[in-house]
Amino acid sequence: MPLFKTITPREGTKVFIWKVEESFEWLCEGISLTEHCRARVSGMKSEIHRRGFMSIRHLMAEAGYVDQDLWYDDLGKPHLSDDKYISITHSFNFTAIIVSDRPVGIDIEKQRDKIIKIANKFTPLKEYHTLANEEAIIRKLTIVWGSKESIYKVHAQPGLGFLEHIYIKDFDFEDAITSGTVTFEGEKTEYELEFLEFEGFTCVYTFLLN
Repeated sequence: MPLFKTITPREGTKVFIWKVEESFEWLCEGISLTEHCRARVSGMKSEIHRRGFMSIRHLMAEAGYVDQDLWYDDLGKPHLSDDKYISITHSFNFTAIIVSDRPVGIDIEKQRDKIIKIANKFTPLKEYHTLANEEAIIRKLTIVWGSKESIYKVHAQPGLGFLEHIYIKDFDFEDAITSGTVTFEGEKTEYELEFLEFEGFTCVYTFLLN
């Protein structure tokens, strides 16, 4: 089934996740794109990116929207015509959107060992020395990266740094929740985060608290 999962984390918010298994041609059926989006998808060289792009339009349909309802601001942040909030993500063969009546962000990441090599660029790696094994470190780092990525999508300010400005509170895997803080340009902003893991992927979505 193409629609992999639907989540209602709270009233007024829905998460839709798609597992991309269909052909590009199948995904194009019944979908009308704006001229801008037709140009975007035509310029994509990667087949999985083209299929992912179209699967997101199917997710939007699940949420009651068409491509014409979506627009992007100068920072590349997506918006909906009815003023609800939307965030979009794509990783390999999974795509997802979150639609809400409050500011939200979402990110999907594939769990890969290469994240250990780049960890120092987005979080103090020494904080993870107590974890039992490399698999646990990869899982936790992927959640932290996804948390910061989803927060960045909400905050969307030039100059905001993952390492310098975004802090993710430590968490236990079984809790599936954590929180984050952005300290930037003299202001502090708080976020709630929820995460889930499936088929070697991690999905994190966040809510602005203040």
